[in-house]
Amino acid sequence: MTTTCFHHRDQETGRSCTRCGRPACSACLHEAPVGAHCWECIKAARPPASQRVRRWNATAGPVVTIGLVAVNVIVYVLTLGQPGSSTAASLTDRLSLYGPAVAAGQWYRLVSSGFVHYSILHIAFNMLLLYQLGIMLESELGRWRFAGLYFAALLCGSFGVLVLTPDTLSGGASGAVFGLFGAVAVGLRQRGINVMQTNIGVLLAINLVLTFVIPGISIGAHLGGLAGGTVCGGLMLRERSSQAATVRGVLVAAALTLVAGAGAVAIAHP
Repeated sequence: MTTTCFHHRDQETGRSCTRCGRPACSACLHEAPVGAHCWECIKAARPPASQRVRRWNATAGPVVTIGLVAVNVIVYVLTLGQPGSSTAASLTDRLSLYGPAVAAGQWYRLVSSGFVHYSILHIAFNMLLLYQLGIMLESELGRWRFAGLYFAALLCGSFGVLVLTPDTLSGGASGAVFGLFGAVAVGLRQRGINVMQTNIGVLLAINLVLTFVIPGISIGAHLGGLAGGTVCGGLMLRERSSQAATVRGVLVAAALTLVAGAGAVAIAHP
């Protein structure tokens, strides 16, 4: 017996949906493991949007960490420029942290400086640490809290630079990376683990020694970022993974970011 499609009334069909039994044309039917289902049944069987988002979040991996690494690499490539061109150097100068420029109203440098690197070794070392620490913290905190932690540490690093060396061009992700070090260390401590008996503790100690031994390294960025990440990470890691904890964690990071940013701007002004 030939009937018309339930959706396209002018289309005759001899087929029907194996789930609901309604007659449907070929345009409305989609092959299924058993038979063919109409588009309405497929839509009804689809999980709610919130569930799909949670499932994607659980399987997508460290999206924020990878995104931060990608942005750093892109900025580095842009600052390389063409051989013999002054464009790259100019862009590097415009993005780097410099106290007098911040005092003149270029507040964006407080953040942009965290994505500027001056050599391939500089960015390679920072990105390796960022990725290793990021995949640990992002899975523990979630994307929003991890992003908040990163930028709070970055701003605290900028604050430290303007406290100690405001008249020197400064850049690099190391302030934020030291903040991630601090967050991981305090998280281990909260679990009763002796940080210095782990690779994290040893690596952090080595990097702190290098901060004071190697000339040209920004002590303010490292110490400021470490302090900010330790405080922010410690507060975040006390909370369980829930929507309320995520909101509180983001608010903590936002508050610390605002305080560090406002403090940096205030210090930059004579």
